Amino acid sequence: MSAAPFFVAPLDATHDRTGFRCGSAALDRYFREQVTQDIRRRVAACFVALADRKRIAGYYTLASASLMLADLPADIGKKLPRYPAVPAVRMGRLAVDEAFSGQGLGGALLADALVRATGSEIAAYALMVDAKDDRAVGFYAHHGFIALPDSPSTLFLPLATALASRKR
Repeated sequence: MSAAPFFVAPLDATHDRTGFRCGSAALDRYFREQVTQDIRRRVAACFVALADRKRIAGYYTLASASLMLADLPADIGKKLPRYPAVPAVRMGRLAVDEAFSGQGLGGALLADALVRATGSEIAAYALMVDAKDDRAVGFYAHHGFIALPDSPSTLFLPLATALASRKR
C-alpha cells in the first residue's frame, strides 16, 4: 500500500510559501502576503496540500458567508425558510502549484473543503464560490455547483447534496 500523494493540513508558520506559483499573480500574492493576516484576524482559514508532507502543492481558503434567498434559483429558494439570507461557507480561493497541475489536485482540494464544511458543527446551507473566470466556472459546474441566476460567476453547492453523494 502506497502513501497518499498529498496531505492536507491547516496552513501554519512552518509551511514555506515562497516557492508556490499557480500562474495567477493575484492568488500567488495573496498566499505569500495576505493569508496569514486573514487567519490571524479570523476572517479566513487556509488549508494546504503538502507533497511529501513538506512542499505546498495547493491551497484553499474557507470563511463564513451567506447567500441571499432572493438570489437563489426560484425552485431552490422556495424550499428554504423565509429568512432574507441562508448561511453558507465561502471558498474564497483555490489554487494549485503549476508543478502539480493536471493531477486532479484541484478536485481533491474541493472535496476536502466539502468534507470540512459538511463536518462542521455550525450549520451552513451551501459551499459557495466566486469563480474568477470562465475556466473556473466550468470547473465548479463540472463538480455540481449551481450558478446564481443573476450572477453566473457566483456558484453554490447545497451541502445536503455533498453529504448525499458521500453516502453513495
